[in-house]
Amino acid sequence: MKISSNFDAGAIEVLSLDDPQAIRLRLRSDNAADFHQWFYFRLLGAAGKPVRMVFENAASAAYPDGWQDYRCVASYDRQHWFRIADTRYQNGELVVEHTPERDSVYYAYFEPYSHERHLDLTARVAQSPFAQVRDLGSTVEGRDLDLIVVGQPAPGRLPVWLIARQHPGETMAEWFVEGLLERLLDGADPLARRIREQAMLYIVPNMNPDGAVRGNLRTNAAGRNLNREWRTPDPVASPEVFLVRQEMERTGCGLFLDIHGDETLPYVFFSTAEEVPGFSAEAAAAQARFIEAFAAVSPDFQTREGYQPGRFGEELLTLASKWVAHRFGCVSLTLEMPFKDNAILPDAQVGWNGARSKRLGAAMLDPLWRHLQHSPSRARD
Repeated sequence: MKISSNFDAGAIEVLSLDDPQAIRLRLRSDNAADFHQWFYFRLLGAAGKPVRMVFENAASAAYPDGWQDYRCVASYDRQHWFRIADTRYQNGELVVEHTPERDSVYYAYFEPYSHERHLDLTARVAQSPFAQVRDLGSTVEGRDLDLIVVGQPAPGRLPVWLIARQHPGETMAEWFVEGLLERLLDGADPLARRIREQAMLYIVPNMNPDGAVRGNLRTNAAGRNLNREWRTPDPVASPEVFLVRQEMERTGCGLFLDIHGDETLPYVFFSTAEEVPGFSAEAAAAQARFIEAFAAVSPDFQTREGYQPGRFGEELLTLASKWVAHRFGCVSLTLEMPFKDNAILPDAQVGWNGARSKRLGAAMLDPLWRHLQHSPSRARD
């Protein structure tokens, strides 16, 4: 048997591989920070053998509560991913038991979204007559920070910003963007057409390509949690935020969405802006309309479960959606999707996955359209 992870987003440490029933593993930390929970590796030579894989340091993961009711994902072709039913957290260890049908099988924390797929996505978008792909600048390690612009500049168009994958291990976020873009750039979709006519959309599919390629959970190549950098981004250590914020100041922002995944909660939900200083009654009404519109079109979304007030404390205005709400006074939300399954609409075979994330992204056009109907016909400064 052999375990390998020397590929895009691969991450694992192998302690022992002598016995299929006693494979000992460790979750690998981010390259420059002590966060670990993401894993992605290939097991070779175990077809027909019952294997028992133990992740010894699961208790010290970034979110150990996330292991409760979690099920590992696996794939033979890296296209179709399924959940391993016999996944359990016991005595501080994550245990996965599985009998592979083939000699090559991949295991991951969640369905991966590779950098190659990201490049394919931006290349496909660049061929659309409705979009442009622009370069905002370079990441810490010199990768391109891609910005997708949809719409033609004209007076009164509302600037809408959507960013994803500040935390690179939250791959469902880029699946979401792919689904949103597929619908938004569909020439036959009347809602997409109207949105393209009335808004300027600025979309960053992957805020953290360095971390994504490295197989990091939460940080960029310099060890920075990008979603704690928005108040005073460092142009050297967190250029990704610095560059996006700089462009946002140039364009203005009339609606902001930051797309994430949550390790612990098995729900789709928004983190809202009530705690942001200066949050007005007008902003509250606009936020409520947006949330109501999303709930009306996606049964996967719910409003009962979410983050408790005060969760972010003094860090509040270092977070993207909270900083944007404070700076621009617009509807500014963080969308969270589960790493596990969606408890209100569970799927025993795949749990929450890339396909469901894509459908949720496509559904986001409906509340966006409603927001445009209620927004002033001018760009906000």
